[in-house]
Amino acid sequence: ELLLCHPSNWNLTWFTPNPDLTECFQHTVLVWFPCFYLWLCAPFYFLYLGFHDYGRISVSSLCVTKTVSQRSDHEETSSTLPQNTPTTVLTVCVIHLERMKGCRSSLFLFVFWTLAVVCSLVPLRANIQAVVGESCSRDSVRSAAFFTCFSLQLAQLILSCFADQRSDDLKWSCCVFMLSRLVVKGYRSPLKAEDLWSLRKEDTSEKIIGDLEREWTTQCAKLQERGDSVTALGCRITEQTQLLHKLRQEQSSGFLLLRTLAKTFGPFFLTGTLCLIIHDAFMFSIPQVLSLLLSFVGDKDVPLWKGYLFAFTMFLLSCLQSLFNHQYMYSCFTVGMRVKTAVMGLVYRKALVISSAARRTCTVGEIVNLVSADTQKLMDFVVYFNAVWLAPIEIGLCLFFLWQRLGPSALAGITTVILIFPLNGLIAKMRSKLQVQMKYMDGRIKLMTEILSGIKILKFYAWEKAFEERVLGYREKELKALKKSQILYSISIASFNSSTFLIAFAMFGVYVLIDEKNVLDAQKVFVSMALINILKTPLSQLPFAMSTTMQASLTALRSEFRSSDFSRIHLRSAVDGTFSWSRDGPPCLRRISVKVPRGCLVAVVGHVGSGKSSLLSAMLGETEKKSGNVTVKGSVAYVPQQAWIQNATLRENIVFGQEKKESWYQTVLEACALVRDLNILPARDATEIGEKGLNLSGGQKQRVSLARAVYRNADIYLLDDPLSAVDAQVGQHIFDRVIGPKGILKNKTRVLVTHGLNFLPQADLILVMGDGEITETGSYIELLNRRNAFADFVQTFAGNERKEISTNKGKLRMSHKFIITSLYFPLLVYFTGMMLVNLKCFISFQAPGNQCLDSQEQDQEELGKLTEADKAHTGRVRNTMYVEYFRTIGLALIVPIVFLYAFQQAASLGYNYWLRLWADDPVINGTQADADVKLAVFGALGIAQGQYLAISLGGIIASRHLHMDLLSNVLHSPMAFFESTPSGNLLNRFSKEVDAIDCMIPDGFKMMLGYVFKLMEVCIIVLIATPFAGLVILPLTLFYVFIQSFYVATSCQLRRLESVSRSPIYTHFNETVQGASVIRAFGEQPRFILQANGRVDHNQTSYFPRFVATRWLAVNLEFLGNLLVLAAAILSVTGKDTLSPGIVGLAVSHSLQVTGILSWIVRAWTDVENNIVSVERVKEYAETPKEAPWTIENRSLPSAWPQTGSIEFQQYGLQYRRGLDWALKEITLNVQEREKVGIVGRTGAGKSSLALGIFRILEAAKGEIYIDGVNIAQIGLQDLRSRITIIPQDPILFSGSLRMNLDPFDGYSDEDVWRALELAHLKNFVSGLPDKLNHECSEGGENLSLGQRQLVCLARALLRKTKILVLDEATAAVDLETDNLIQSTIRTQFEDCTVLTIAHRLNTIMDYTRVIVMDNGYITEMDSPTNLIAQRGQFYCMCREAGLA
Repeated sequence: ELLLCHPSNWNLTWFTPNPDLTECFQHTVLVWFPCFYLWLCAPFYFLYLGFHDYGRISVSSLCVTKTVSQRSDHEETSSTLPQNTPTTVLTVCVIHLERMKGCRSSLFLFVFWTLAVVCSLVPLRANIQAVVGESCSRDSVRSAAFFTCFSLQLAQLILSCFADQRSDDLKWSCCVFMLSRLVVKGYRSPLKAEDLWSLRKEDTSEKIIGDLEREWTTQCAKLQERGDSVTALGCRITEQTQLLHKLRQEQSSGFLLLRTLAKTFGPFFLTGTLCLIIHDAFMFSIPQVLSLLLSFVGDKDVPLWKGYLFAFTMFLLSCLQSLFNHQYMYSCFTVGMRVKTAVMGLVYRKALVISSAARRTCTVGEIVNLVSADTQKLMDFVVYFNAVWLAPIEIGLCLFFLWQRLGPSALAGITTVILIFPLNGLIAKMRSKLQVQMKYMDGRIKLMTEILSGIKILKFYAWEKAFEERVLGYREKELKALKKSQILYSISIASFNSSTFLIAFAMFGVYVLIDEKNVLDAQKVFVSMALINILKTPLSQLPFAMSTTMQASLTALRSEFRSSDFSRIHLRSAVDGTFSWSRDGPPCLRRISVKVPRGCLVAVVGHVGSGKSSLLSAMLGETEKKSGNVTVKGSVAYVPQQAWIQNATLRENIVFGQEKKESWYQTVLEACALVRDLNILPARDATEIGEKGLNLSGGQKQRVSLARAVYRNADIYLLDDPLSAVDAQVGQHIFDRVIGPKGILKNKTRVLVTHGLNFLPQADLILVMGDGEITETGSYIELLNRRNAFADFVQTFAGNERKEISTNKGKLRMSHKFIITSLYFPLLVYFTGMMLVNLKCFISFQAPGNQCLDSQEQDQEELGKLTEADKAHTGRVRNTMYVEYFRTIGLALIVPIVFLYAFQQAASLGYNYWLRLWADDPVINGTQADADVKLAVFGALGIAQGQYLAISLGGIIASRHLHMDLLSNVLHSPMAFFESTPSGNLLNRFSKEVDAIDCMIPDGFKMMLGYVFKLMEVCIIVLIATPFAGLVILPLTLFYVFIQSFYVATSCQLRRLESVSRSPIYTHFNETVQGASVIRAFGEQPRFILQANGRVDHNQTSYFPRFVATRWLAVNLEFLGNLLVLAAAILSVTGKDTLSPGIVGLAVSHSLQVTGILSWIVRAWTDVENNIVSVERVKEYAETPKEAPWTIENRSLPSAWPQTGSIEFQQYGLQYRRGLDWALKEITLNVQEREKVGIVGRTGAGKSSLALGIFRILEAAKGEIYIDGVNIAQIGLQDLRSRITIIPQDPILFSGSLRMNLDPFDGYSDEDVWRALELAHLKNFVSGLPDKLNHECSEGGENLSLGQRQLVCLARALLRKTKILVLDEATAAVDLETDNLIQSTIRTQFEDCTVLTIAHRLNTIMDYTRVIVMDNGYITEMDSPTNLIAQRGQFYCMCREAGLA
């Protein structure tokens, strides 16, 4: 044995035509090496298992099989190899410890069994030779034992490839095998959400954000300590230095997020980095083996087995390189996914506690952009960050190996690299400056958010074109910046593509020119080219890594997670303080001193803009405290002035996260006058309410909001004018049963903002507000006795209210049973009908006998469903989507693009083949002839290749058209579309999907075309060198297509599921930001955070298998590429006698690029196939129903139409859906010019349907409407709506200047605008603003009070001054004095106009020409108010209830 281990015996292994390892080596090193690995790594693995417990796995058949086969292996080998006994015991211990810790599969044991099988291959060969060579072996028993042992080892290796029963732990080692089953399932039938794996615990939002918040707190504390230490030295530091320090601290806080993310996710990321380093080691080993192979081909005396060894070594190294590369990519994408979860969670939490000042500067659209486009940039940063430090090292190693081959000539390559670096750095810097594109994108998404929120107003005013132009203005600026960025990116890609040639040209040129004895043989040329091809990767990644790092820094700064921006979460009640809406803004409340005793009812009154709502906001902690003290005792419930309603069922809106107590719930419903609503809702309290309460009227929303607060049973109630949007009788009912001294809140502390003077006598304390101060305080009697401004105001406006209180309480009580809520019945019918039509079932509210029997069997939850969830298409993306995309680019641009790419690759093939001819040129007297000519030809062919910008420009053209079509389709959709489509679905299209069309699809096509042509070049070169390679290439191609077809079906469906699950995130974010003050007041932040976590986790459940699927495909395809390397190398070895080293070097060096090429083709094709889904999702809105044309050609109206304002209804009928009962029936009505008509009636009578019909929000089902003799159905919608005016119930403003909100088309002069403001009683307010007409309104007009917004709507009507004016409860949100002024303005300024008023306050229409009383879609009464009262019909009853008769 010792003799066999002697060094001289190693000649048997290498210097022999029949190589073999010595028996000593086989019986020692090959046996002990796997055992050494197992024993060395076991302690570390046990330590790892100690820290990672995923739950116990019960004993399974797989576990038993592994244990039994292990024991059999031990029994077979213990007699011959006694050292295996402790190793066997150790492996059994590892198997069962993993089971106890919940590990489904073991990478640790998989590596062990792989090493054991590989090390047994040499003894296996020796034993087979022994059996074949000798008929009767003296060691036959030993050989049989070895074969049995090897079989069991192989069985153990196969068993280790399978995962145990399902658990939350999904390691990369088993992800690939699990995904194979998922891919096959996805190929057979479209995947559904329930087919996907559940998210691992460490990938859930709860775990990730919990860890991140702890680390964030630690980092903030450290930052604060440094700040405190500097402050402590303040006496020795100048004021300027302190200011500079503060500025730097603010700037560094943006990077604090990156530092916190690095601390949290760094350890897992480092394991991936280790894999990348090992990958690089294999990558640099391959050119060295190629050098050995080429020297073998050049030496005819070397035995063939060495060539085969080099070929298989290259194949093995290539496979290992692929595996470690994809393990690294898996780690990066996992960290990227966790970073995405973390950032989305932090943004959501920030949105919940953001201060009012920050809320005005950070809109919903910007938040949506943060959680869509910006999180993607952080994920890119994770993937490419290692290139920042590793790329220079890789470049250095490449140049070192090049120096070994070419000597000092390699310095020419270094010089070229040094010249390329500044160019790429400059381009990266210029691209980072072009990130203003993000600003324009923010502006566009912000504007789209507002458009979707106020779409009804846009349609009423015919403002769609103006806002479409504003959106397209942002879009053009965005595309202009994107175009410049794409041009720079193309230049960067061009420098990358030409870098191989430039470096080779410089090095080879200097090498052959400095000394004619320098000969370029195949070994020098193609090993150098292989190294240069390696060099290309870090050269390309470095500028991209620098760019993504800069973008990630910008994203972190945009996120602005500074602790100083966080509002306090604790509620408070103001006591002696001064408050403002922002830290640096002017005070909105001054010298406030309030003390509210327990159980009191406090009424807050005052003019519009006097500070009533600000006072409640101060109590809630929504304002900045300038001075004073703030305290609160007890829980708080809040009812905002504009009701915030969730997209949930009615029951969920009222219960609001609390346990449902049936008796209390019914009490609340009855007190808030909601019982009758449940009877007419399709699914009672299980009916889904649309976003922002779209299928409820203002009064209904307000009462649901009030019911939510009452159900909470809190200690303190802050009620911001909840009675303004309801009828007088309903308001009195609510006050008596809920708020008043005998209501169910009688023992609670109540602060009520109100404009209803009839409620004030029952208040314990009245606060009179004026200009942000409390001007008077006291009880109702005390204030009247003082005879100040309040007493004068009451005497002027409160006569009717006092009369009602004194004479009609009994009548009101009797009328409670007749109260029907202020729900817009037509809208209810519409939404109910929409659902029922979708179920192919129609229902009539008038004739129960006609109801479809199936409707009675509908599940209550289904019956109440309103909004349609974002649905995922199934199957492969239709080819029509590609056709649609290319059609928008145009054939005139596509043909040159393909031709230029083909020409570029032909030039590349030419200069590579020229290198082969140069390398094979014979050496005469130590030199090669005409080296300078060869160098010139080489240079000319290299310069002929280049990168072209056409595809980038084509992508921008397509993106512009697709976005324009999307915007046009959405704006042309009827109101029914917006009311049934969640805004998150639409915002998803305008943000993430458009961003994918902007960037991902053109980049994917650009990359794919380049690499497809490169792959064709490689195949041509390999076929030229070894034609028999075609026998390998053909089946590999077929197998490639086979795998790709499997993958694409699954990948596309995963992409769709991920897109669909993303929309609810945006919807929830949108809803939360708008209702943040309510959520904070009720203390419901934890519940909403859990809901957000659930939505994000559901989205990541689709995202995780999607990127694992990409890795699965890449591993499979790169293995095919490595088979091509093996085929080219083996065929070259086999044909060494007929092939020159030059052609072998060309074929093998190019085949080595196949793995990288296939990897990039996979990535590019995946990006294109997945992102073309965005085109599909954007185009799907082209197929939805559209409203009538905005304008009709050849149908011009006179410029002054309508001249008189007469309106005629002829047998007019209206249905919300075909098959439903008529909302308006046989309406025949003639409204004369300048006539003032009031429209009244109970809920569901059809009042609002008249307005919807006049504006053609709904089209007539029967009959016609004529305005000035023109049938409105025969003119364009824009022509109609722009010539008549409505003042809606909900006053909506858009972000932008005040002037834009009044006149978006700039059709009026400043004098006209000021005149309208004066008539609307806003001139003094606007004149006092710093920017006057250019005052910037925040999103939704939140920096104006609700009453001021209503006056702005009045100013719009005064500015348009059309002949027809419709008022839809237009003065519900203003105080009585302002209401009186508005009515006076309408009477004087619209004296020569036709006015239709839908009224709740009957006193506003008592002087009208006519009053129309509607009931059940019919006109039941119509005459002057005086005559109708005399007739003692319906109108008389209503007036009597209101105290007017």
